[in-house]
Amino acid sequence: MKQHLTELIGKAENQHVLCVGDLMLDRFVYGVVDRVSPESPVPVLRKTQTLEMPGGAGNVARNLAAMGLNVIMVGCVGEDDEGRRLETLLDTQTGIETRLAKNSACGTVVKSRFVASNQQLLRVDTEQSSPSLGIAEAVVCSAIEKAARQCRAIVVSDYAKGTITPATFSACLKAADENDIPLLVDPKSLDLSVYAGASLVKPNATELSSATGLPTLTDADVETALHQASRRLPGSKIVVTRAGKGMSWFEADRVSHRHGEAKQVFDVSGAGDTSMAAIALGIVAGASLTDAVSLAVTASGLAVAKTGTATVDADEIRTALDPVHNHRRALVLDETAAQNLCREWRTAGLKVGFTNGCFDILHPGHLSLLEEARARCDRLIVAINTDASVKRLKGESRPVNTEADRARMLAGLGAVDAVTIFTEDTPLRVIEAVQPDLLVKGGDYTLETIVGADFVRANGGEVHIVSLLDGHSTSAILEKSRV
Repeated sequence: MKQHLTELIGKAENQHVLCVGDLMLDRFVYGVVDRVSPESPVPVLRKTQTLEMPGGAGNVARNLAAMGLNVIMVGCVGEDDEGRRLETLLDTQTGIETRLAKNSACGTVVKSRFVASNQQLLRVDTEQSSPSLGIAEAVVCSAIEKAARQCRAIVVSDYAKGTITPATFSACLKAADENDIPLLVDPKSLDLSVYAGASLVKPNATELSSATGLPTLTDADVETALHQASRRLPGSKIVVTRAGKGMSWFEADRVSHRHGEAKQVFDVSGAGDTSMAAIALGIVAGASLTDAVSLAVTASGLAVAKTGTATVDADEIRTALDPVHNHRRALVLDETAAQNLCREWRTAGLKVGFTNGCFDILHPGHLSLLEEARARCDRLIVAINTDASVKRLKGESRPVNTEADRARMLAGLGAVDAVTIFTEDTPLRVIEAVQPDLLVKGGDYTLETIVGADFVRANGGEVHIVSLLDGHSTSAILEKSRV
């Protein structure tokens, strides 16, 4: 058990961090591709839903907040509908306080991704080629100076969209020095020397290669490139993220490596933001760079298993570090609360799974179904029939266990993230309310007989049938008890 790493999360909780950088609006257009255009050989995306969330530095802020930190977000948005939407999204995010400048000369950067079956088909970027802060630069610098006074660290997220200028970066350096706090930078410039004076700089492998003109494929390559980069960043620690190969870092004239565990990758969007946030979490908690990198490797591994620019929260990291001791009991929710929770999960880029049943007497067959369902999604919600509904379906002798007891038992299983109870004989209304991405049922059903299958598939989701575990059923258990 990596107890010392989980303790770091608690030490950083509720500490203030200043996040400065390029804000953008991430838009995900989800749909189904089931035909090719007759006009040209391109797929036709039938849109089912659109999700918007803060991207760029906004995604770093979201991850910092999800990990338990209080974030002051300083940046700039355009005076347009997208900018107002982005500001609203940030303001309604728990743990984020915004201090934004408005720039009438530049529009808000928007990245629109078109997705079918968890596969990006196309990304469309709306932005100016040579953005300029103009008079908003002074507003950003002033906000940095004031906000830093109450913060434990400054995180700069440079996406080369115009917010990080020599003046705004100088303001960050000055604020870090005056308040004796670390300055952490996620760079974009190929000239790493522009970040000189930062406590830590975190390029990815491609950025490090471009900045140094050296390959970064192997550990030996990365070591050479890091030593060269260190000459342009005297006194700075350097961490390089290497996707599936983990992370490497330069500290005190020495290079170290931390290889990640193999993960099923659904989407790498925003994984670098998650690792930046986790490093900041560790630094704020007083961790060594080795421990901060370990947190970041764990967090980014969770991020790539999600879709969209997803966040990773503190409890997910705790559970990944110690899944036995840090399991949280699932929530038992009414339909409205379940609907709201599923909406939050989807907004965070999580794939929501759903299954239903009476679950009267839990047995290995139930567990097998739930575990396979959870393995195919990020969050699993289970809907159970009320006692009255079970009686109508199964007879007056059922259920054996009350709906409250059945819900409580399910909530204690590691595969289940939420439980809700429905009064009807079928779960169709609940399915339409929570709009799952995945609907799972046992092998005694066919695609044609699964309630809600048509609705889920029409919304771009999938339906999965789990093979039954031979010799396990509630009816068989009850029959044996009568013998």
